[in-house]
Amino acid sequence: MVYADLHVHTQRSDGTLTLDEVPAAAREAGVSAVAVTDHDRLHPALDAPVTERDGVEVVAGIELRVDAGDQRLDLLGYGVTPTEELRAETERIQRDRVARGRAIIENVEAELGVSLALEPREGLGRPHVARAVVAHPDTDYDAPDAVFADLIGNDGPCFVARDVPDFAFGADLLADACGVVGLAHPLRYPDPEAALARCESLDAVELHYPYDRPVGRDADDGGRALVEAAIEEYDLLPAGGSDAHGRELGKDGLDEAAYADLRARL
Repeated sequence: MVYADLHVHTQRSDGTLTLDEVPAAAREAGVSAVAVTDHDRLHPALDAPVTERDGVEVVAGIELRVDAGDQRLDLLGYGVTPTEELRAETERIQRDRVARGRAIIENVEAELGVSLALEPREGLGRPHVARAVVAHPDTDYDAPDAVFADLIGNDGPCFVARDVPDFAFGADLLADACGVVGLAHPLRYPDPEAALARCESLDAVELHYPYDRPVGRDADDGGRALVEAAIEEYDLLPAGGSDAHGRELGKDGLDEAAYADLRARL
């Protein structure tokens, strides 16, 4: 049973839940603790590393995209006490997100010959664009995944890359501001072994997540063995969560004992 879902997005980035709706969604899923990890953005209403909201423990977090040279990775910071340096970098990233969002919207509109009911803003992500395409009456798309596959995925004709911090700088920013810093969804990257090698300088890695090359319960493909070997070699805390962008929480995460180990570091 999932006790803690430590990877949840809100409307502060590209999720659909407001922060006020998170506790009810957690209770519906039987989840007792949640980490709010919006993309490249801090939630201003979370003014302590860990708080309680409507009977649910809420960990202030962030998911930060970084450039490791050979590939881009996602770092998760848990238990945030914001530093001025982290605030400044997230503000810079949001300015870049606005410009990138405008470019992607313009590319999609030109590609499809439509006008989307979407304005570039801080926190805008590709899921917002995908949902706007699906909602438009003059497109044939009925699912966001198809929009990613055809148009705005990393190899799509409408894709625009982000300007992200390098790995060392991003990891240091999070280490200064967070109780625990981990690698998100380690098997999703083009080179999982290289991604896991970066855990040498981190505290945790996601062992539990439910989608897109998850760490399976069986080691048939060797993926779980890779992650467990990294946990052993670098003395990492296992982390995990749903990477929820909608209302359904608790698809994956930590049991109570594993969360207690991580919680003690926050």
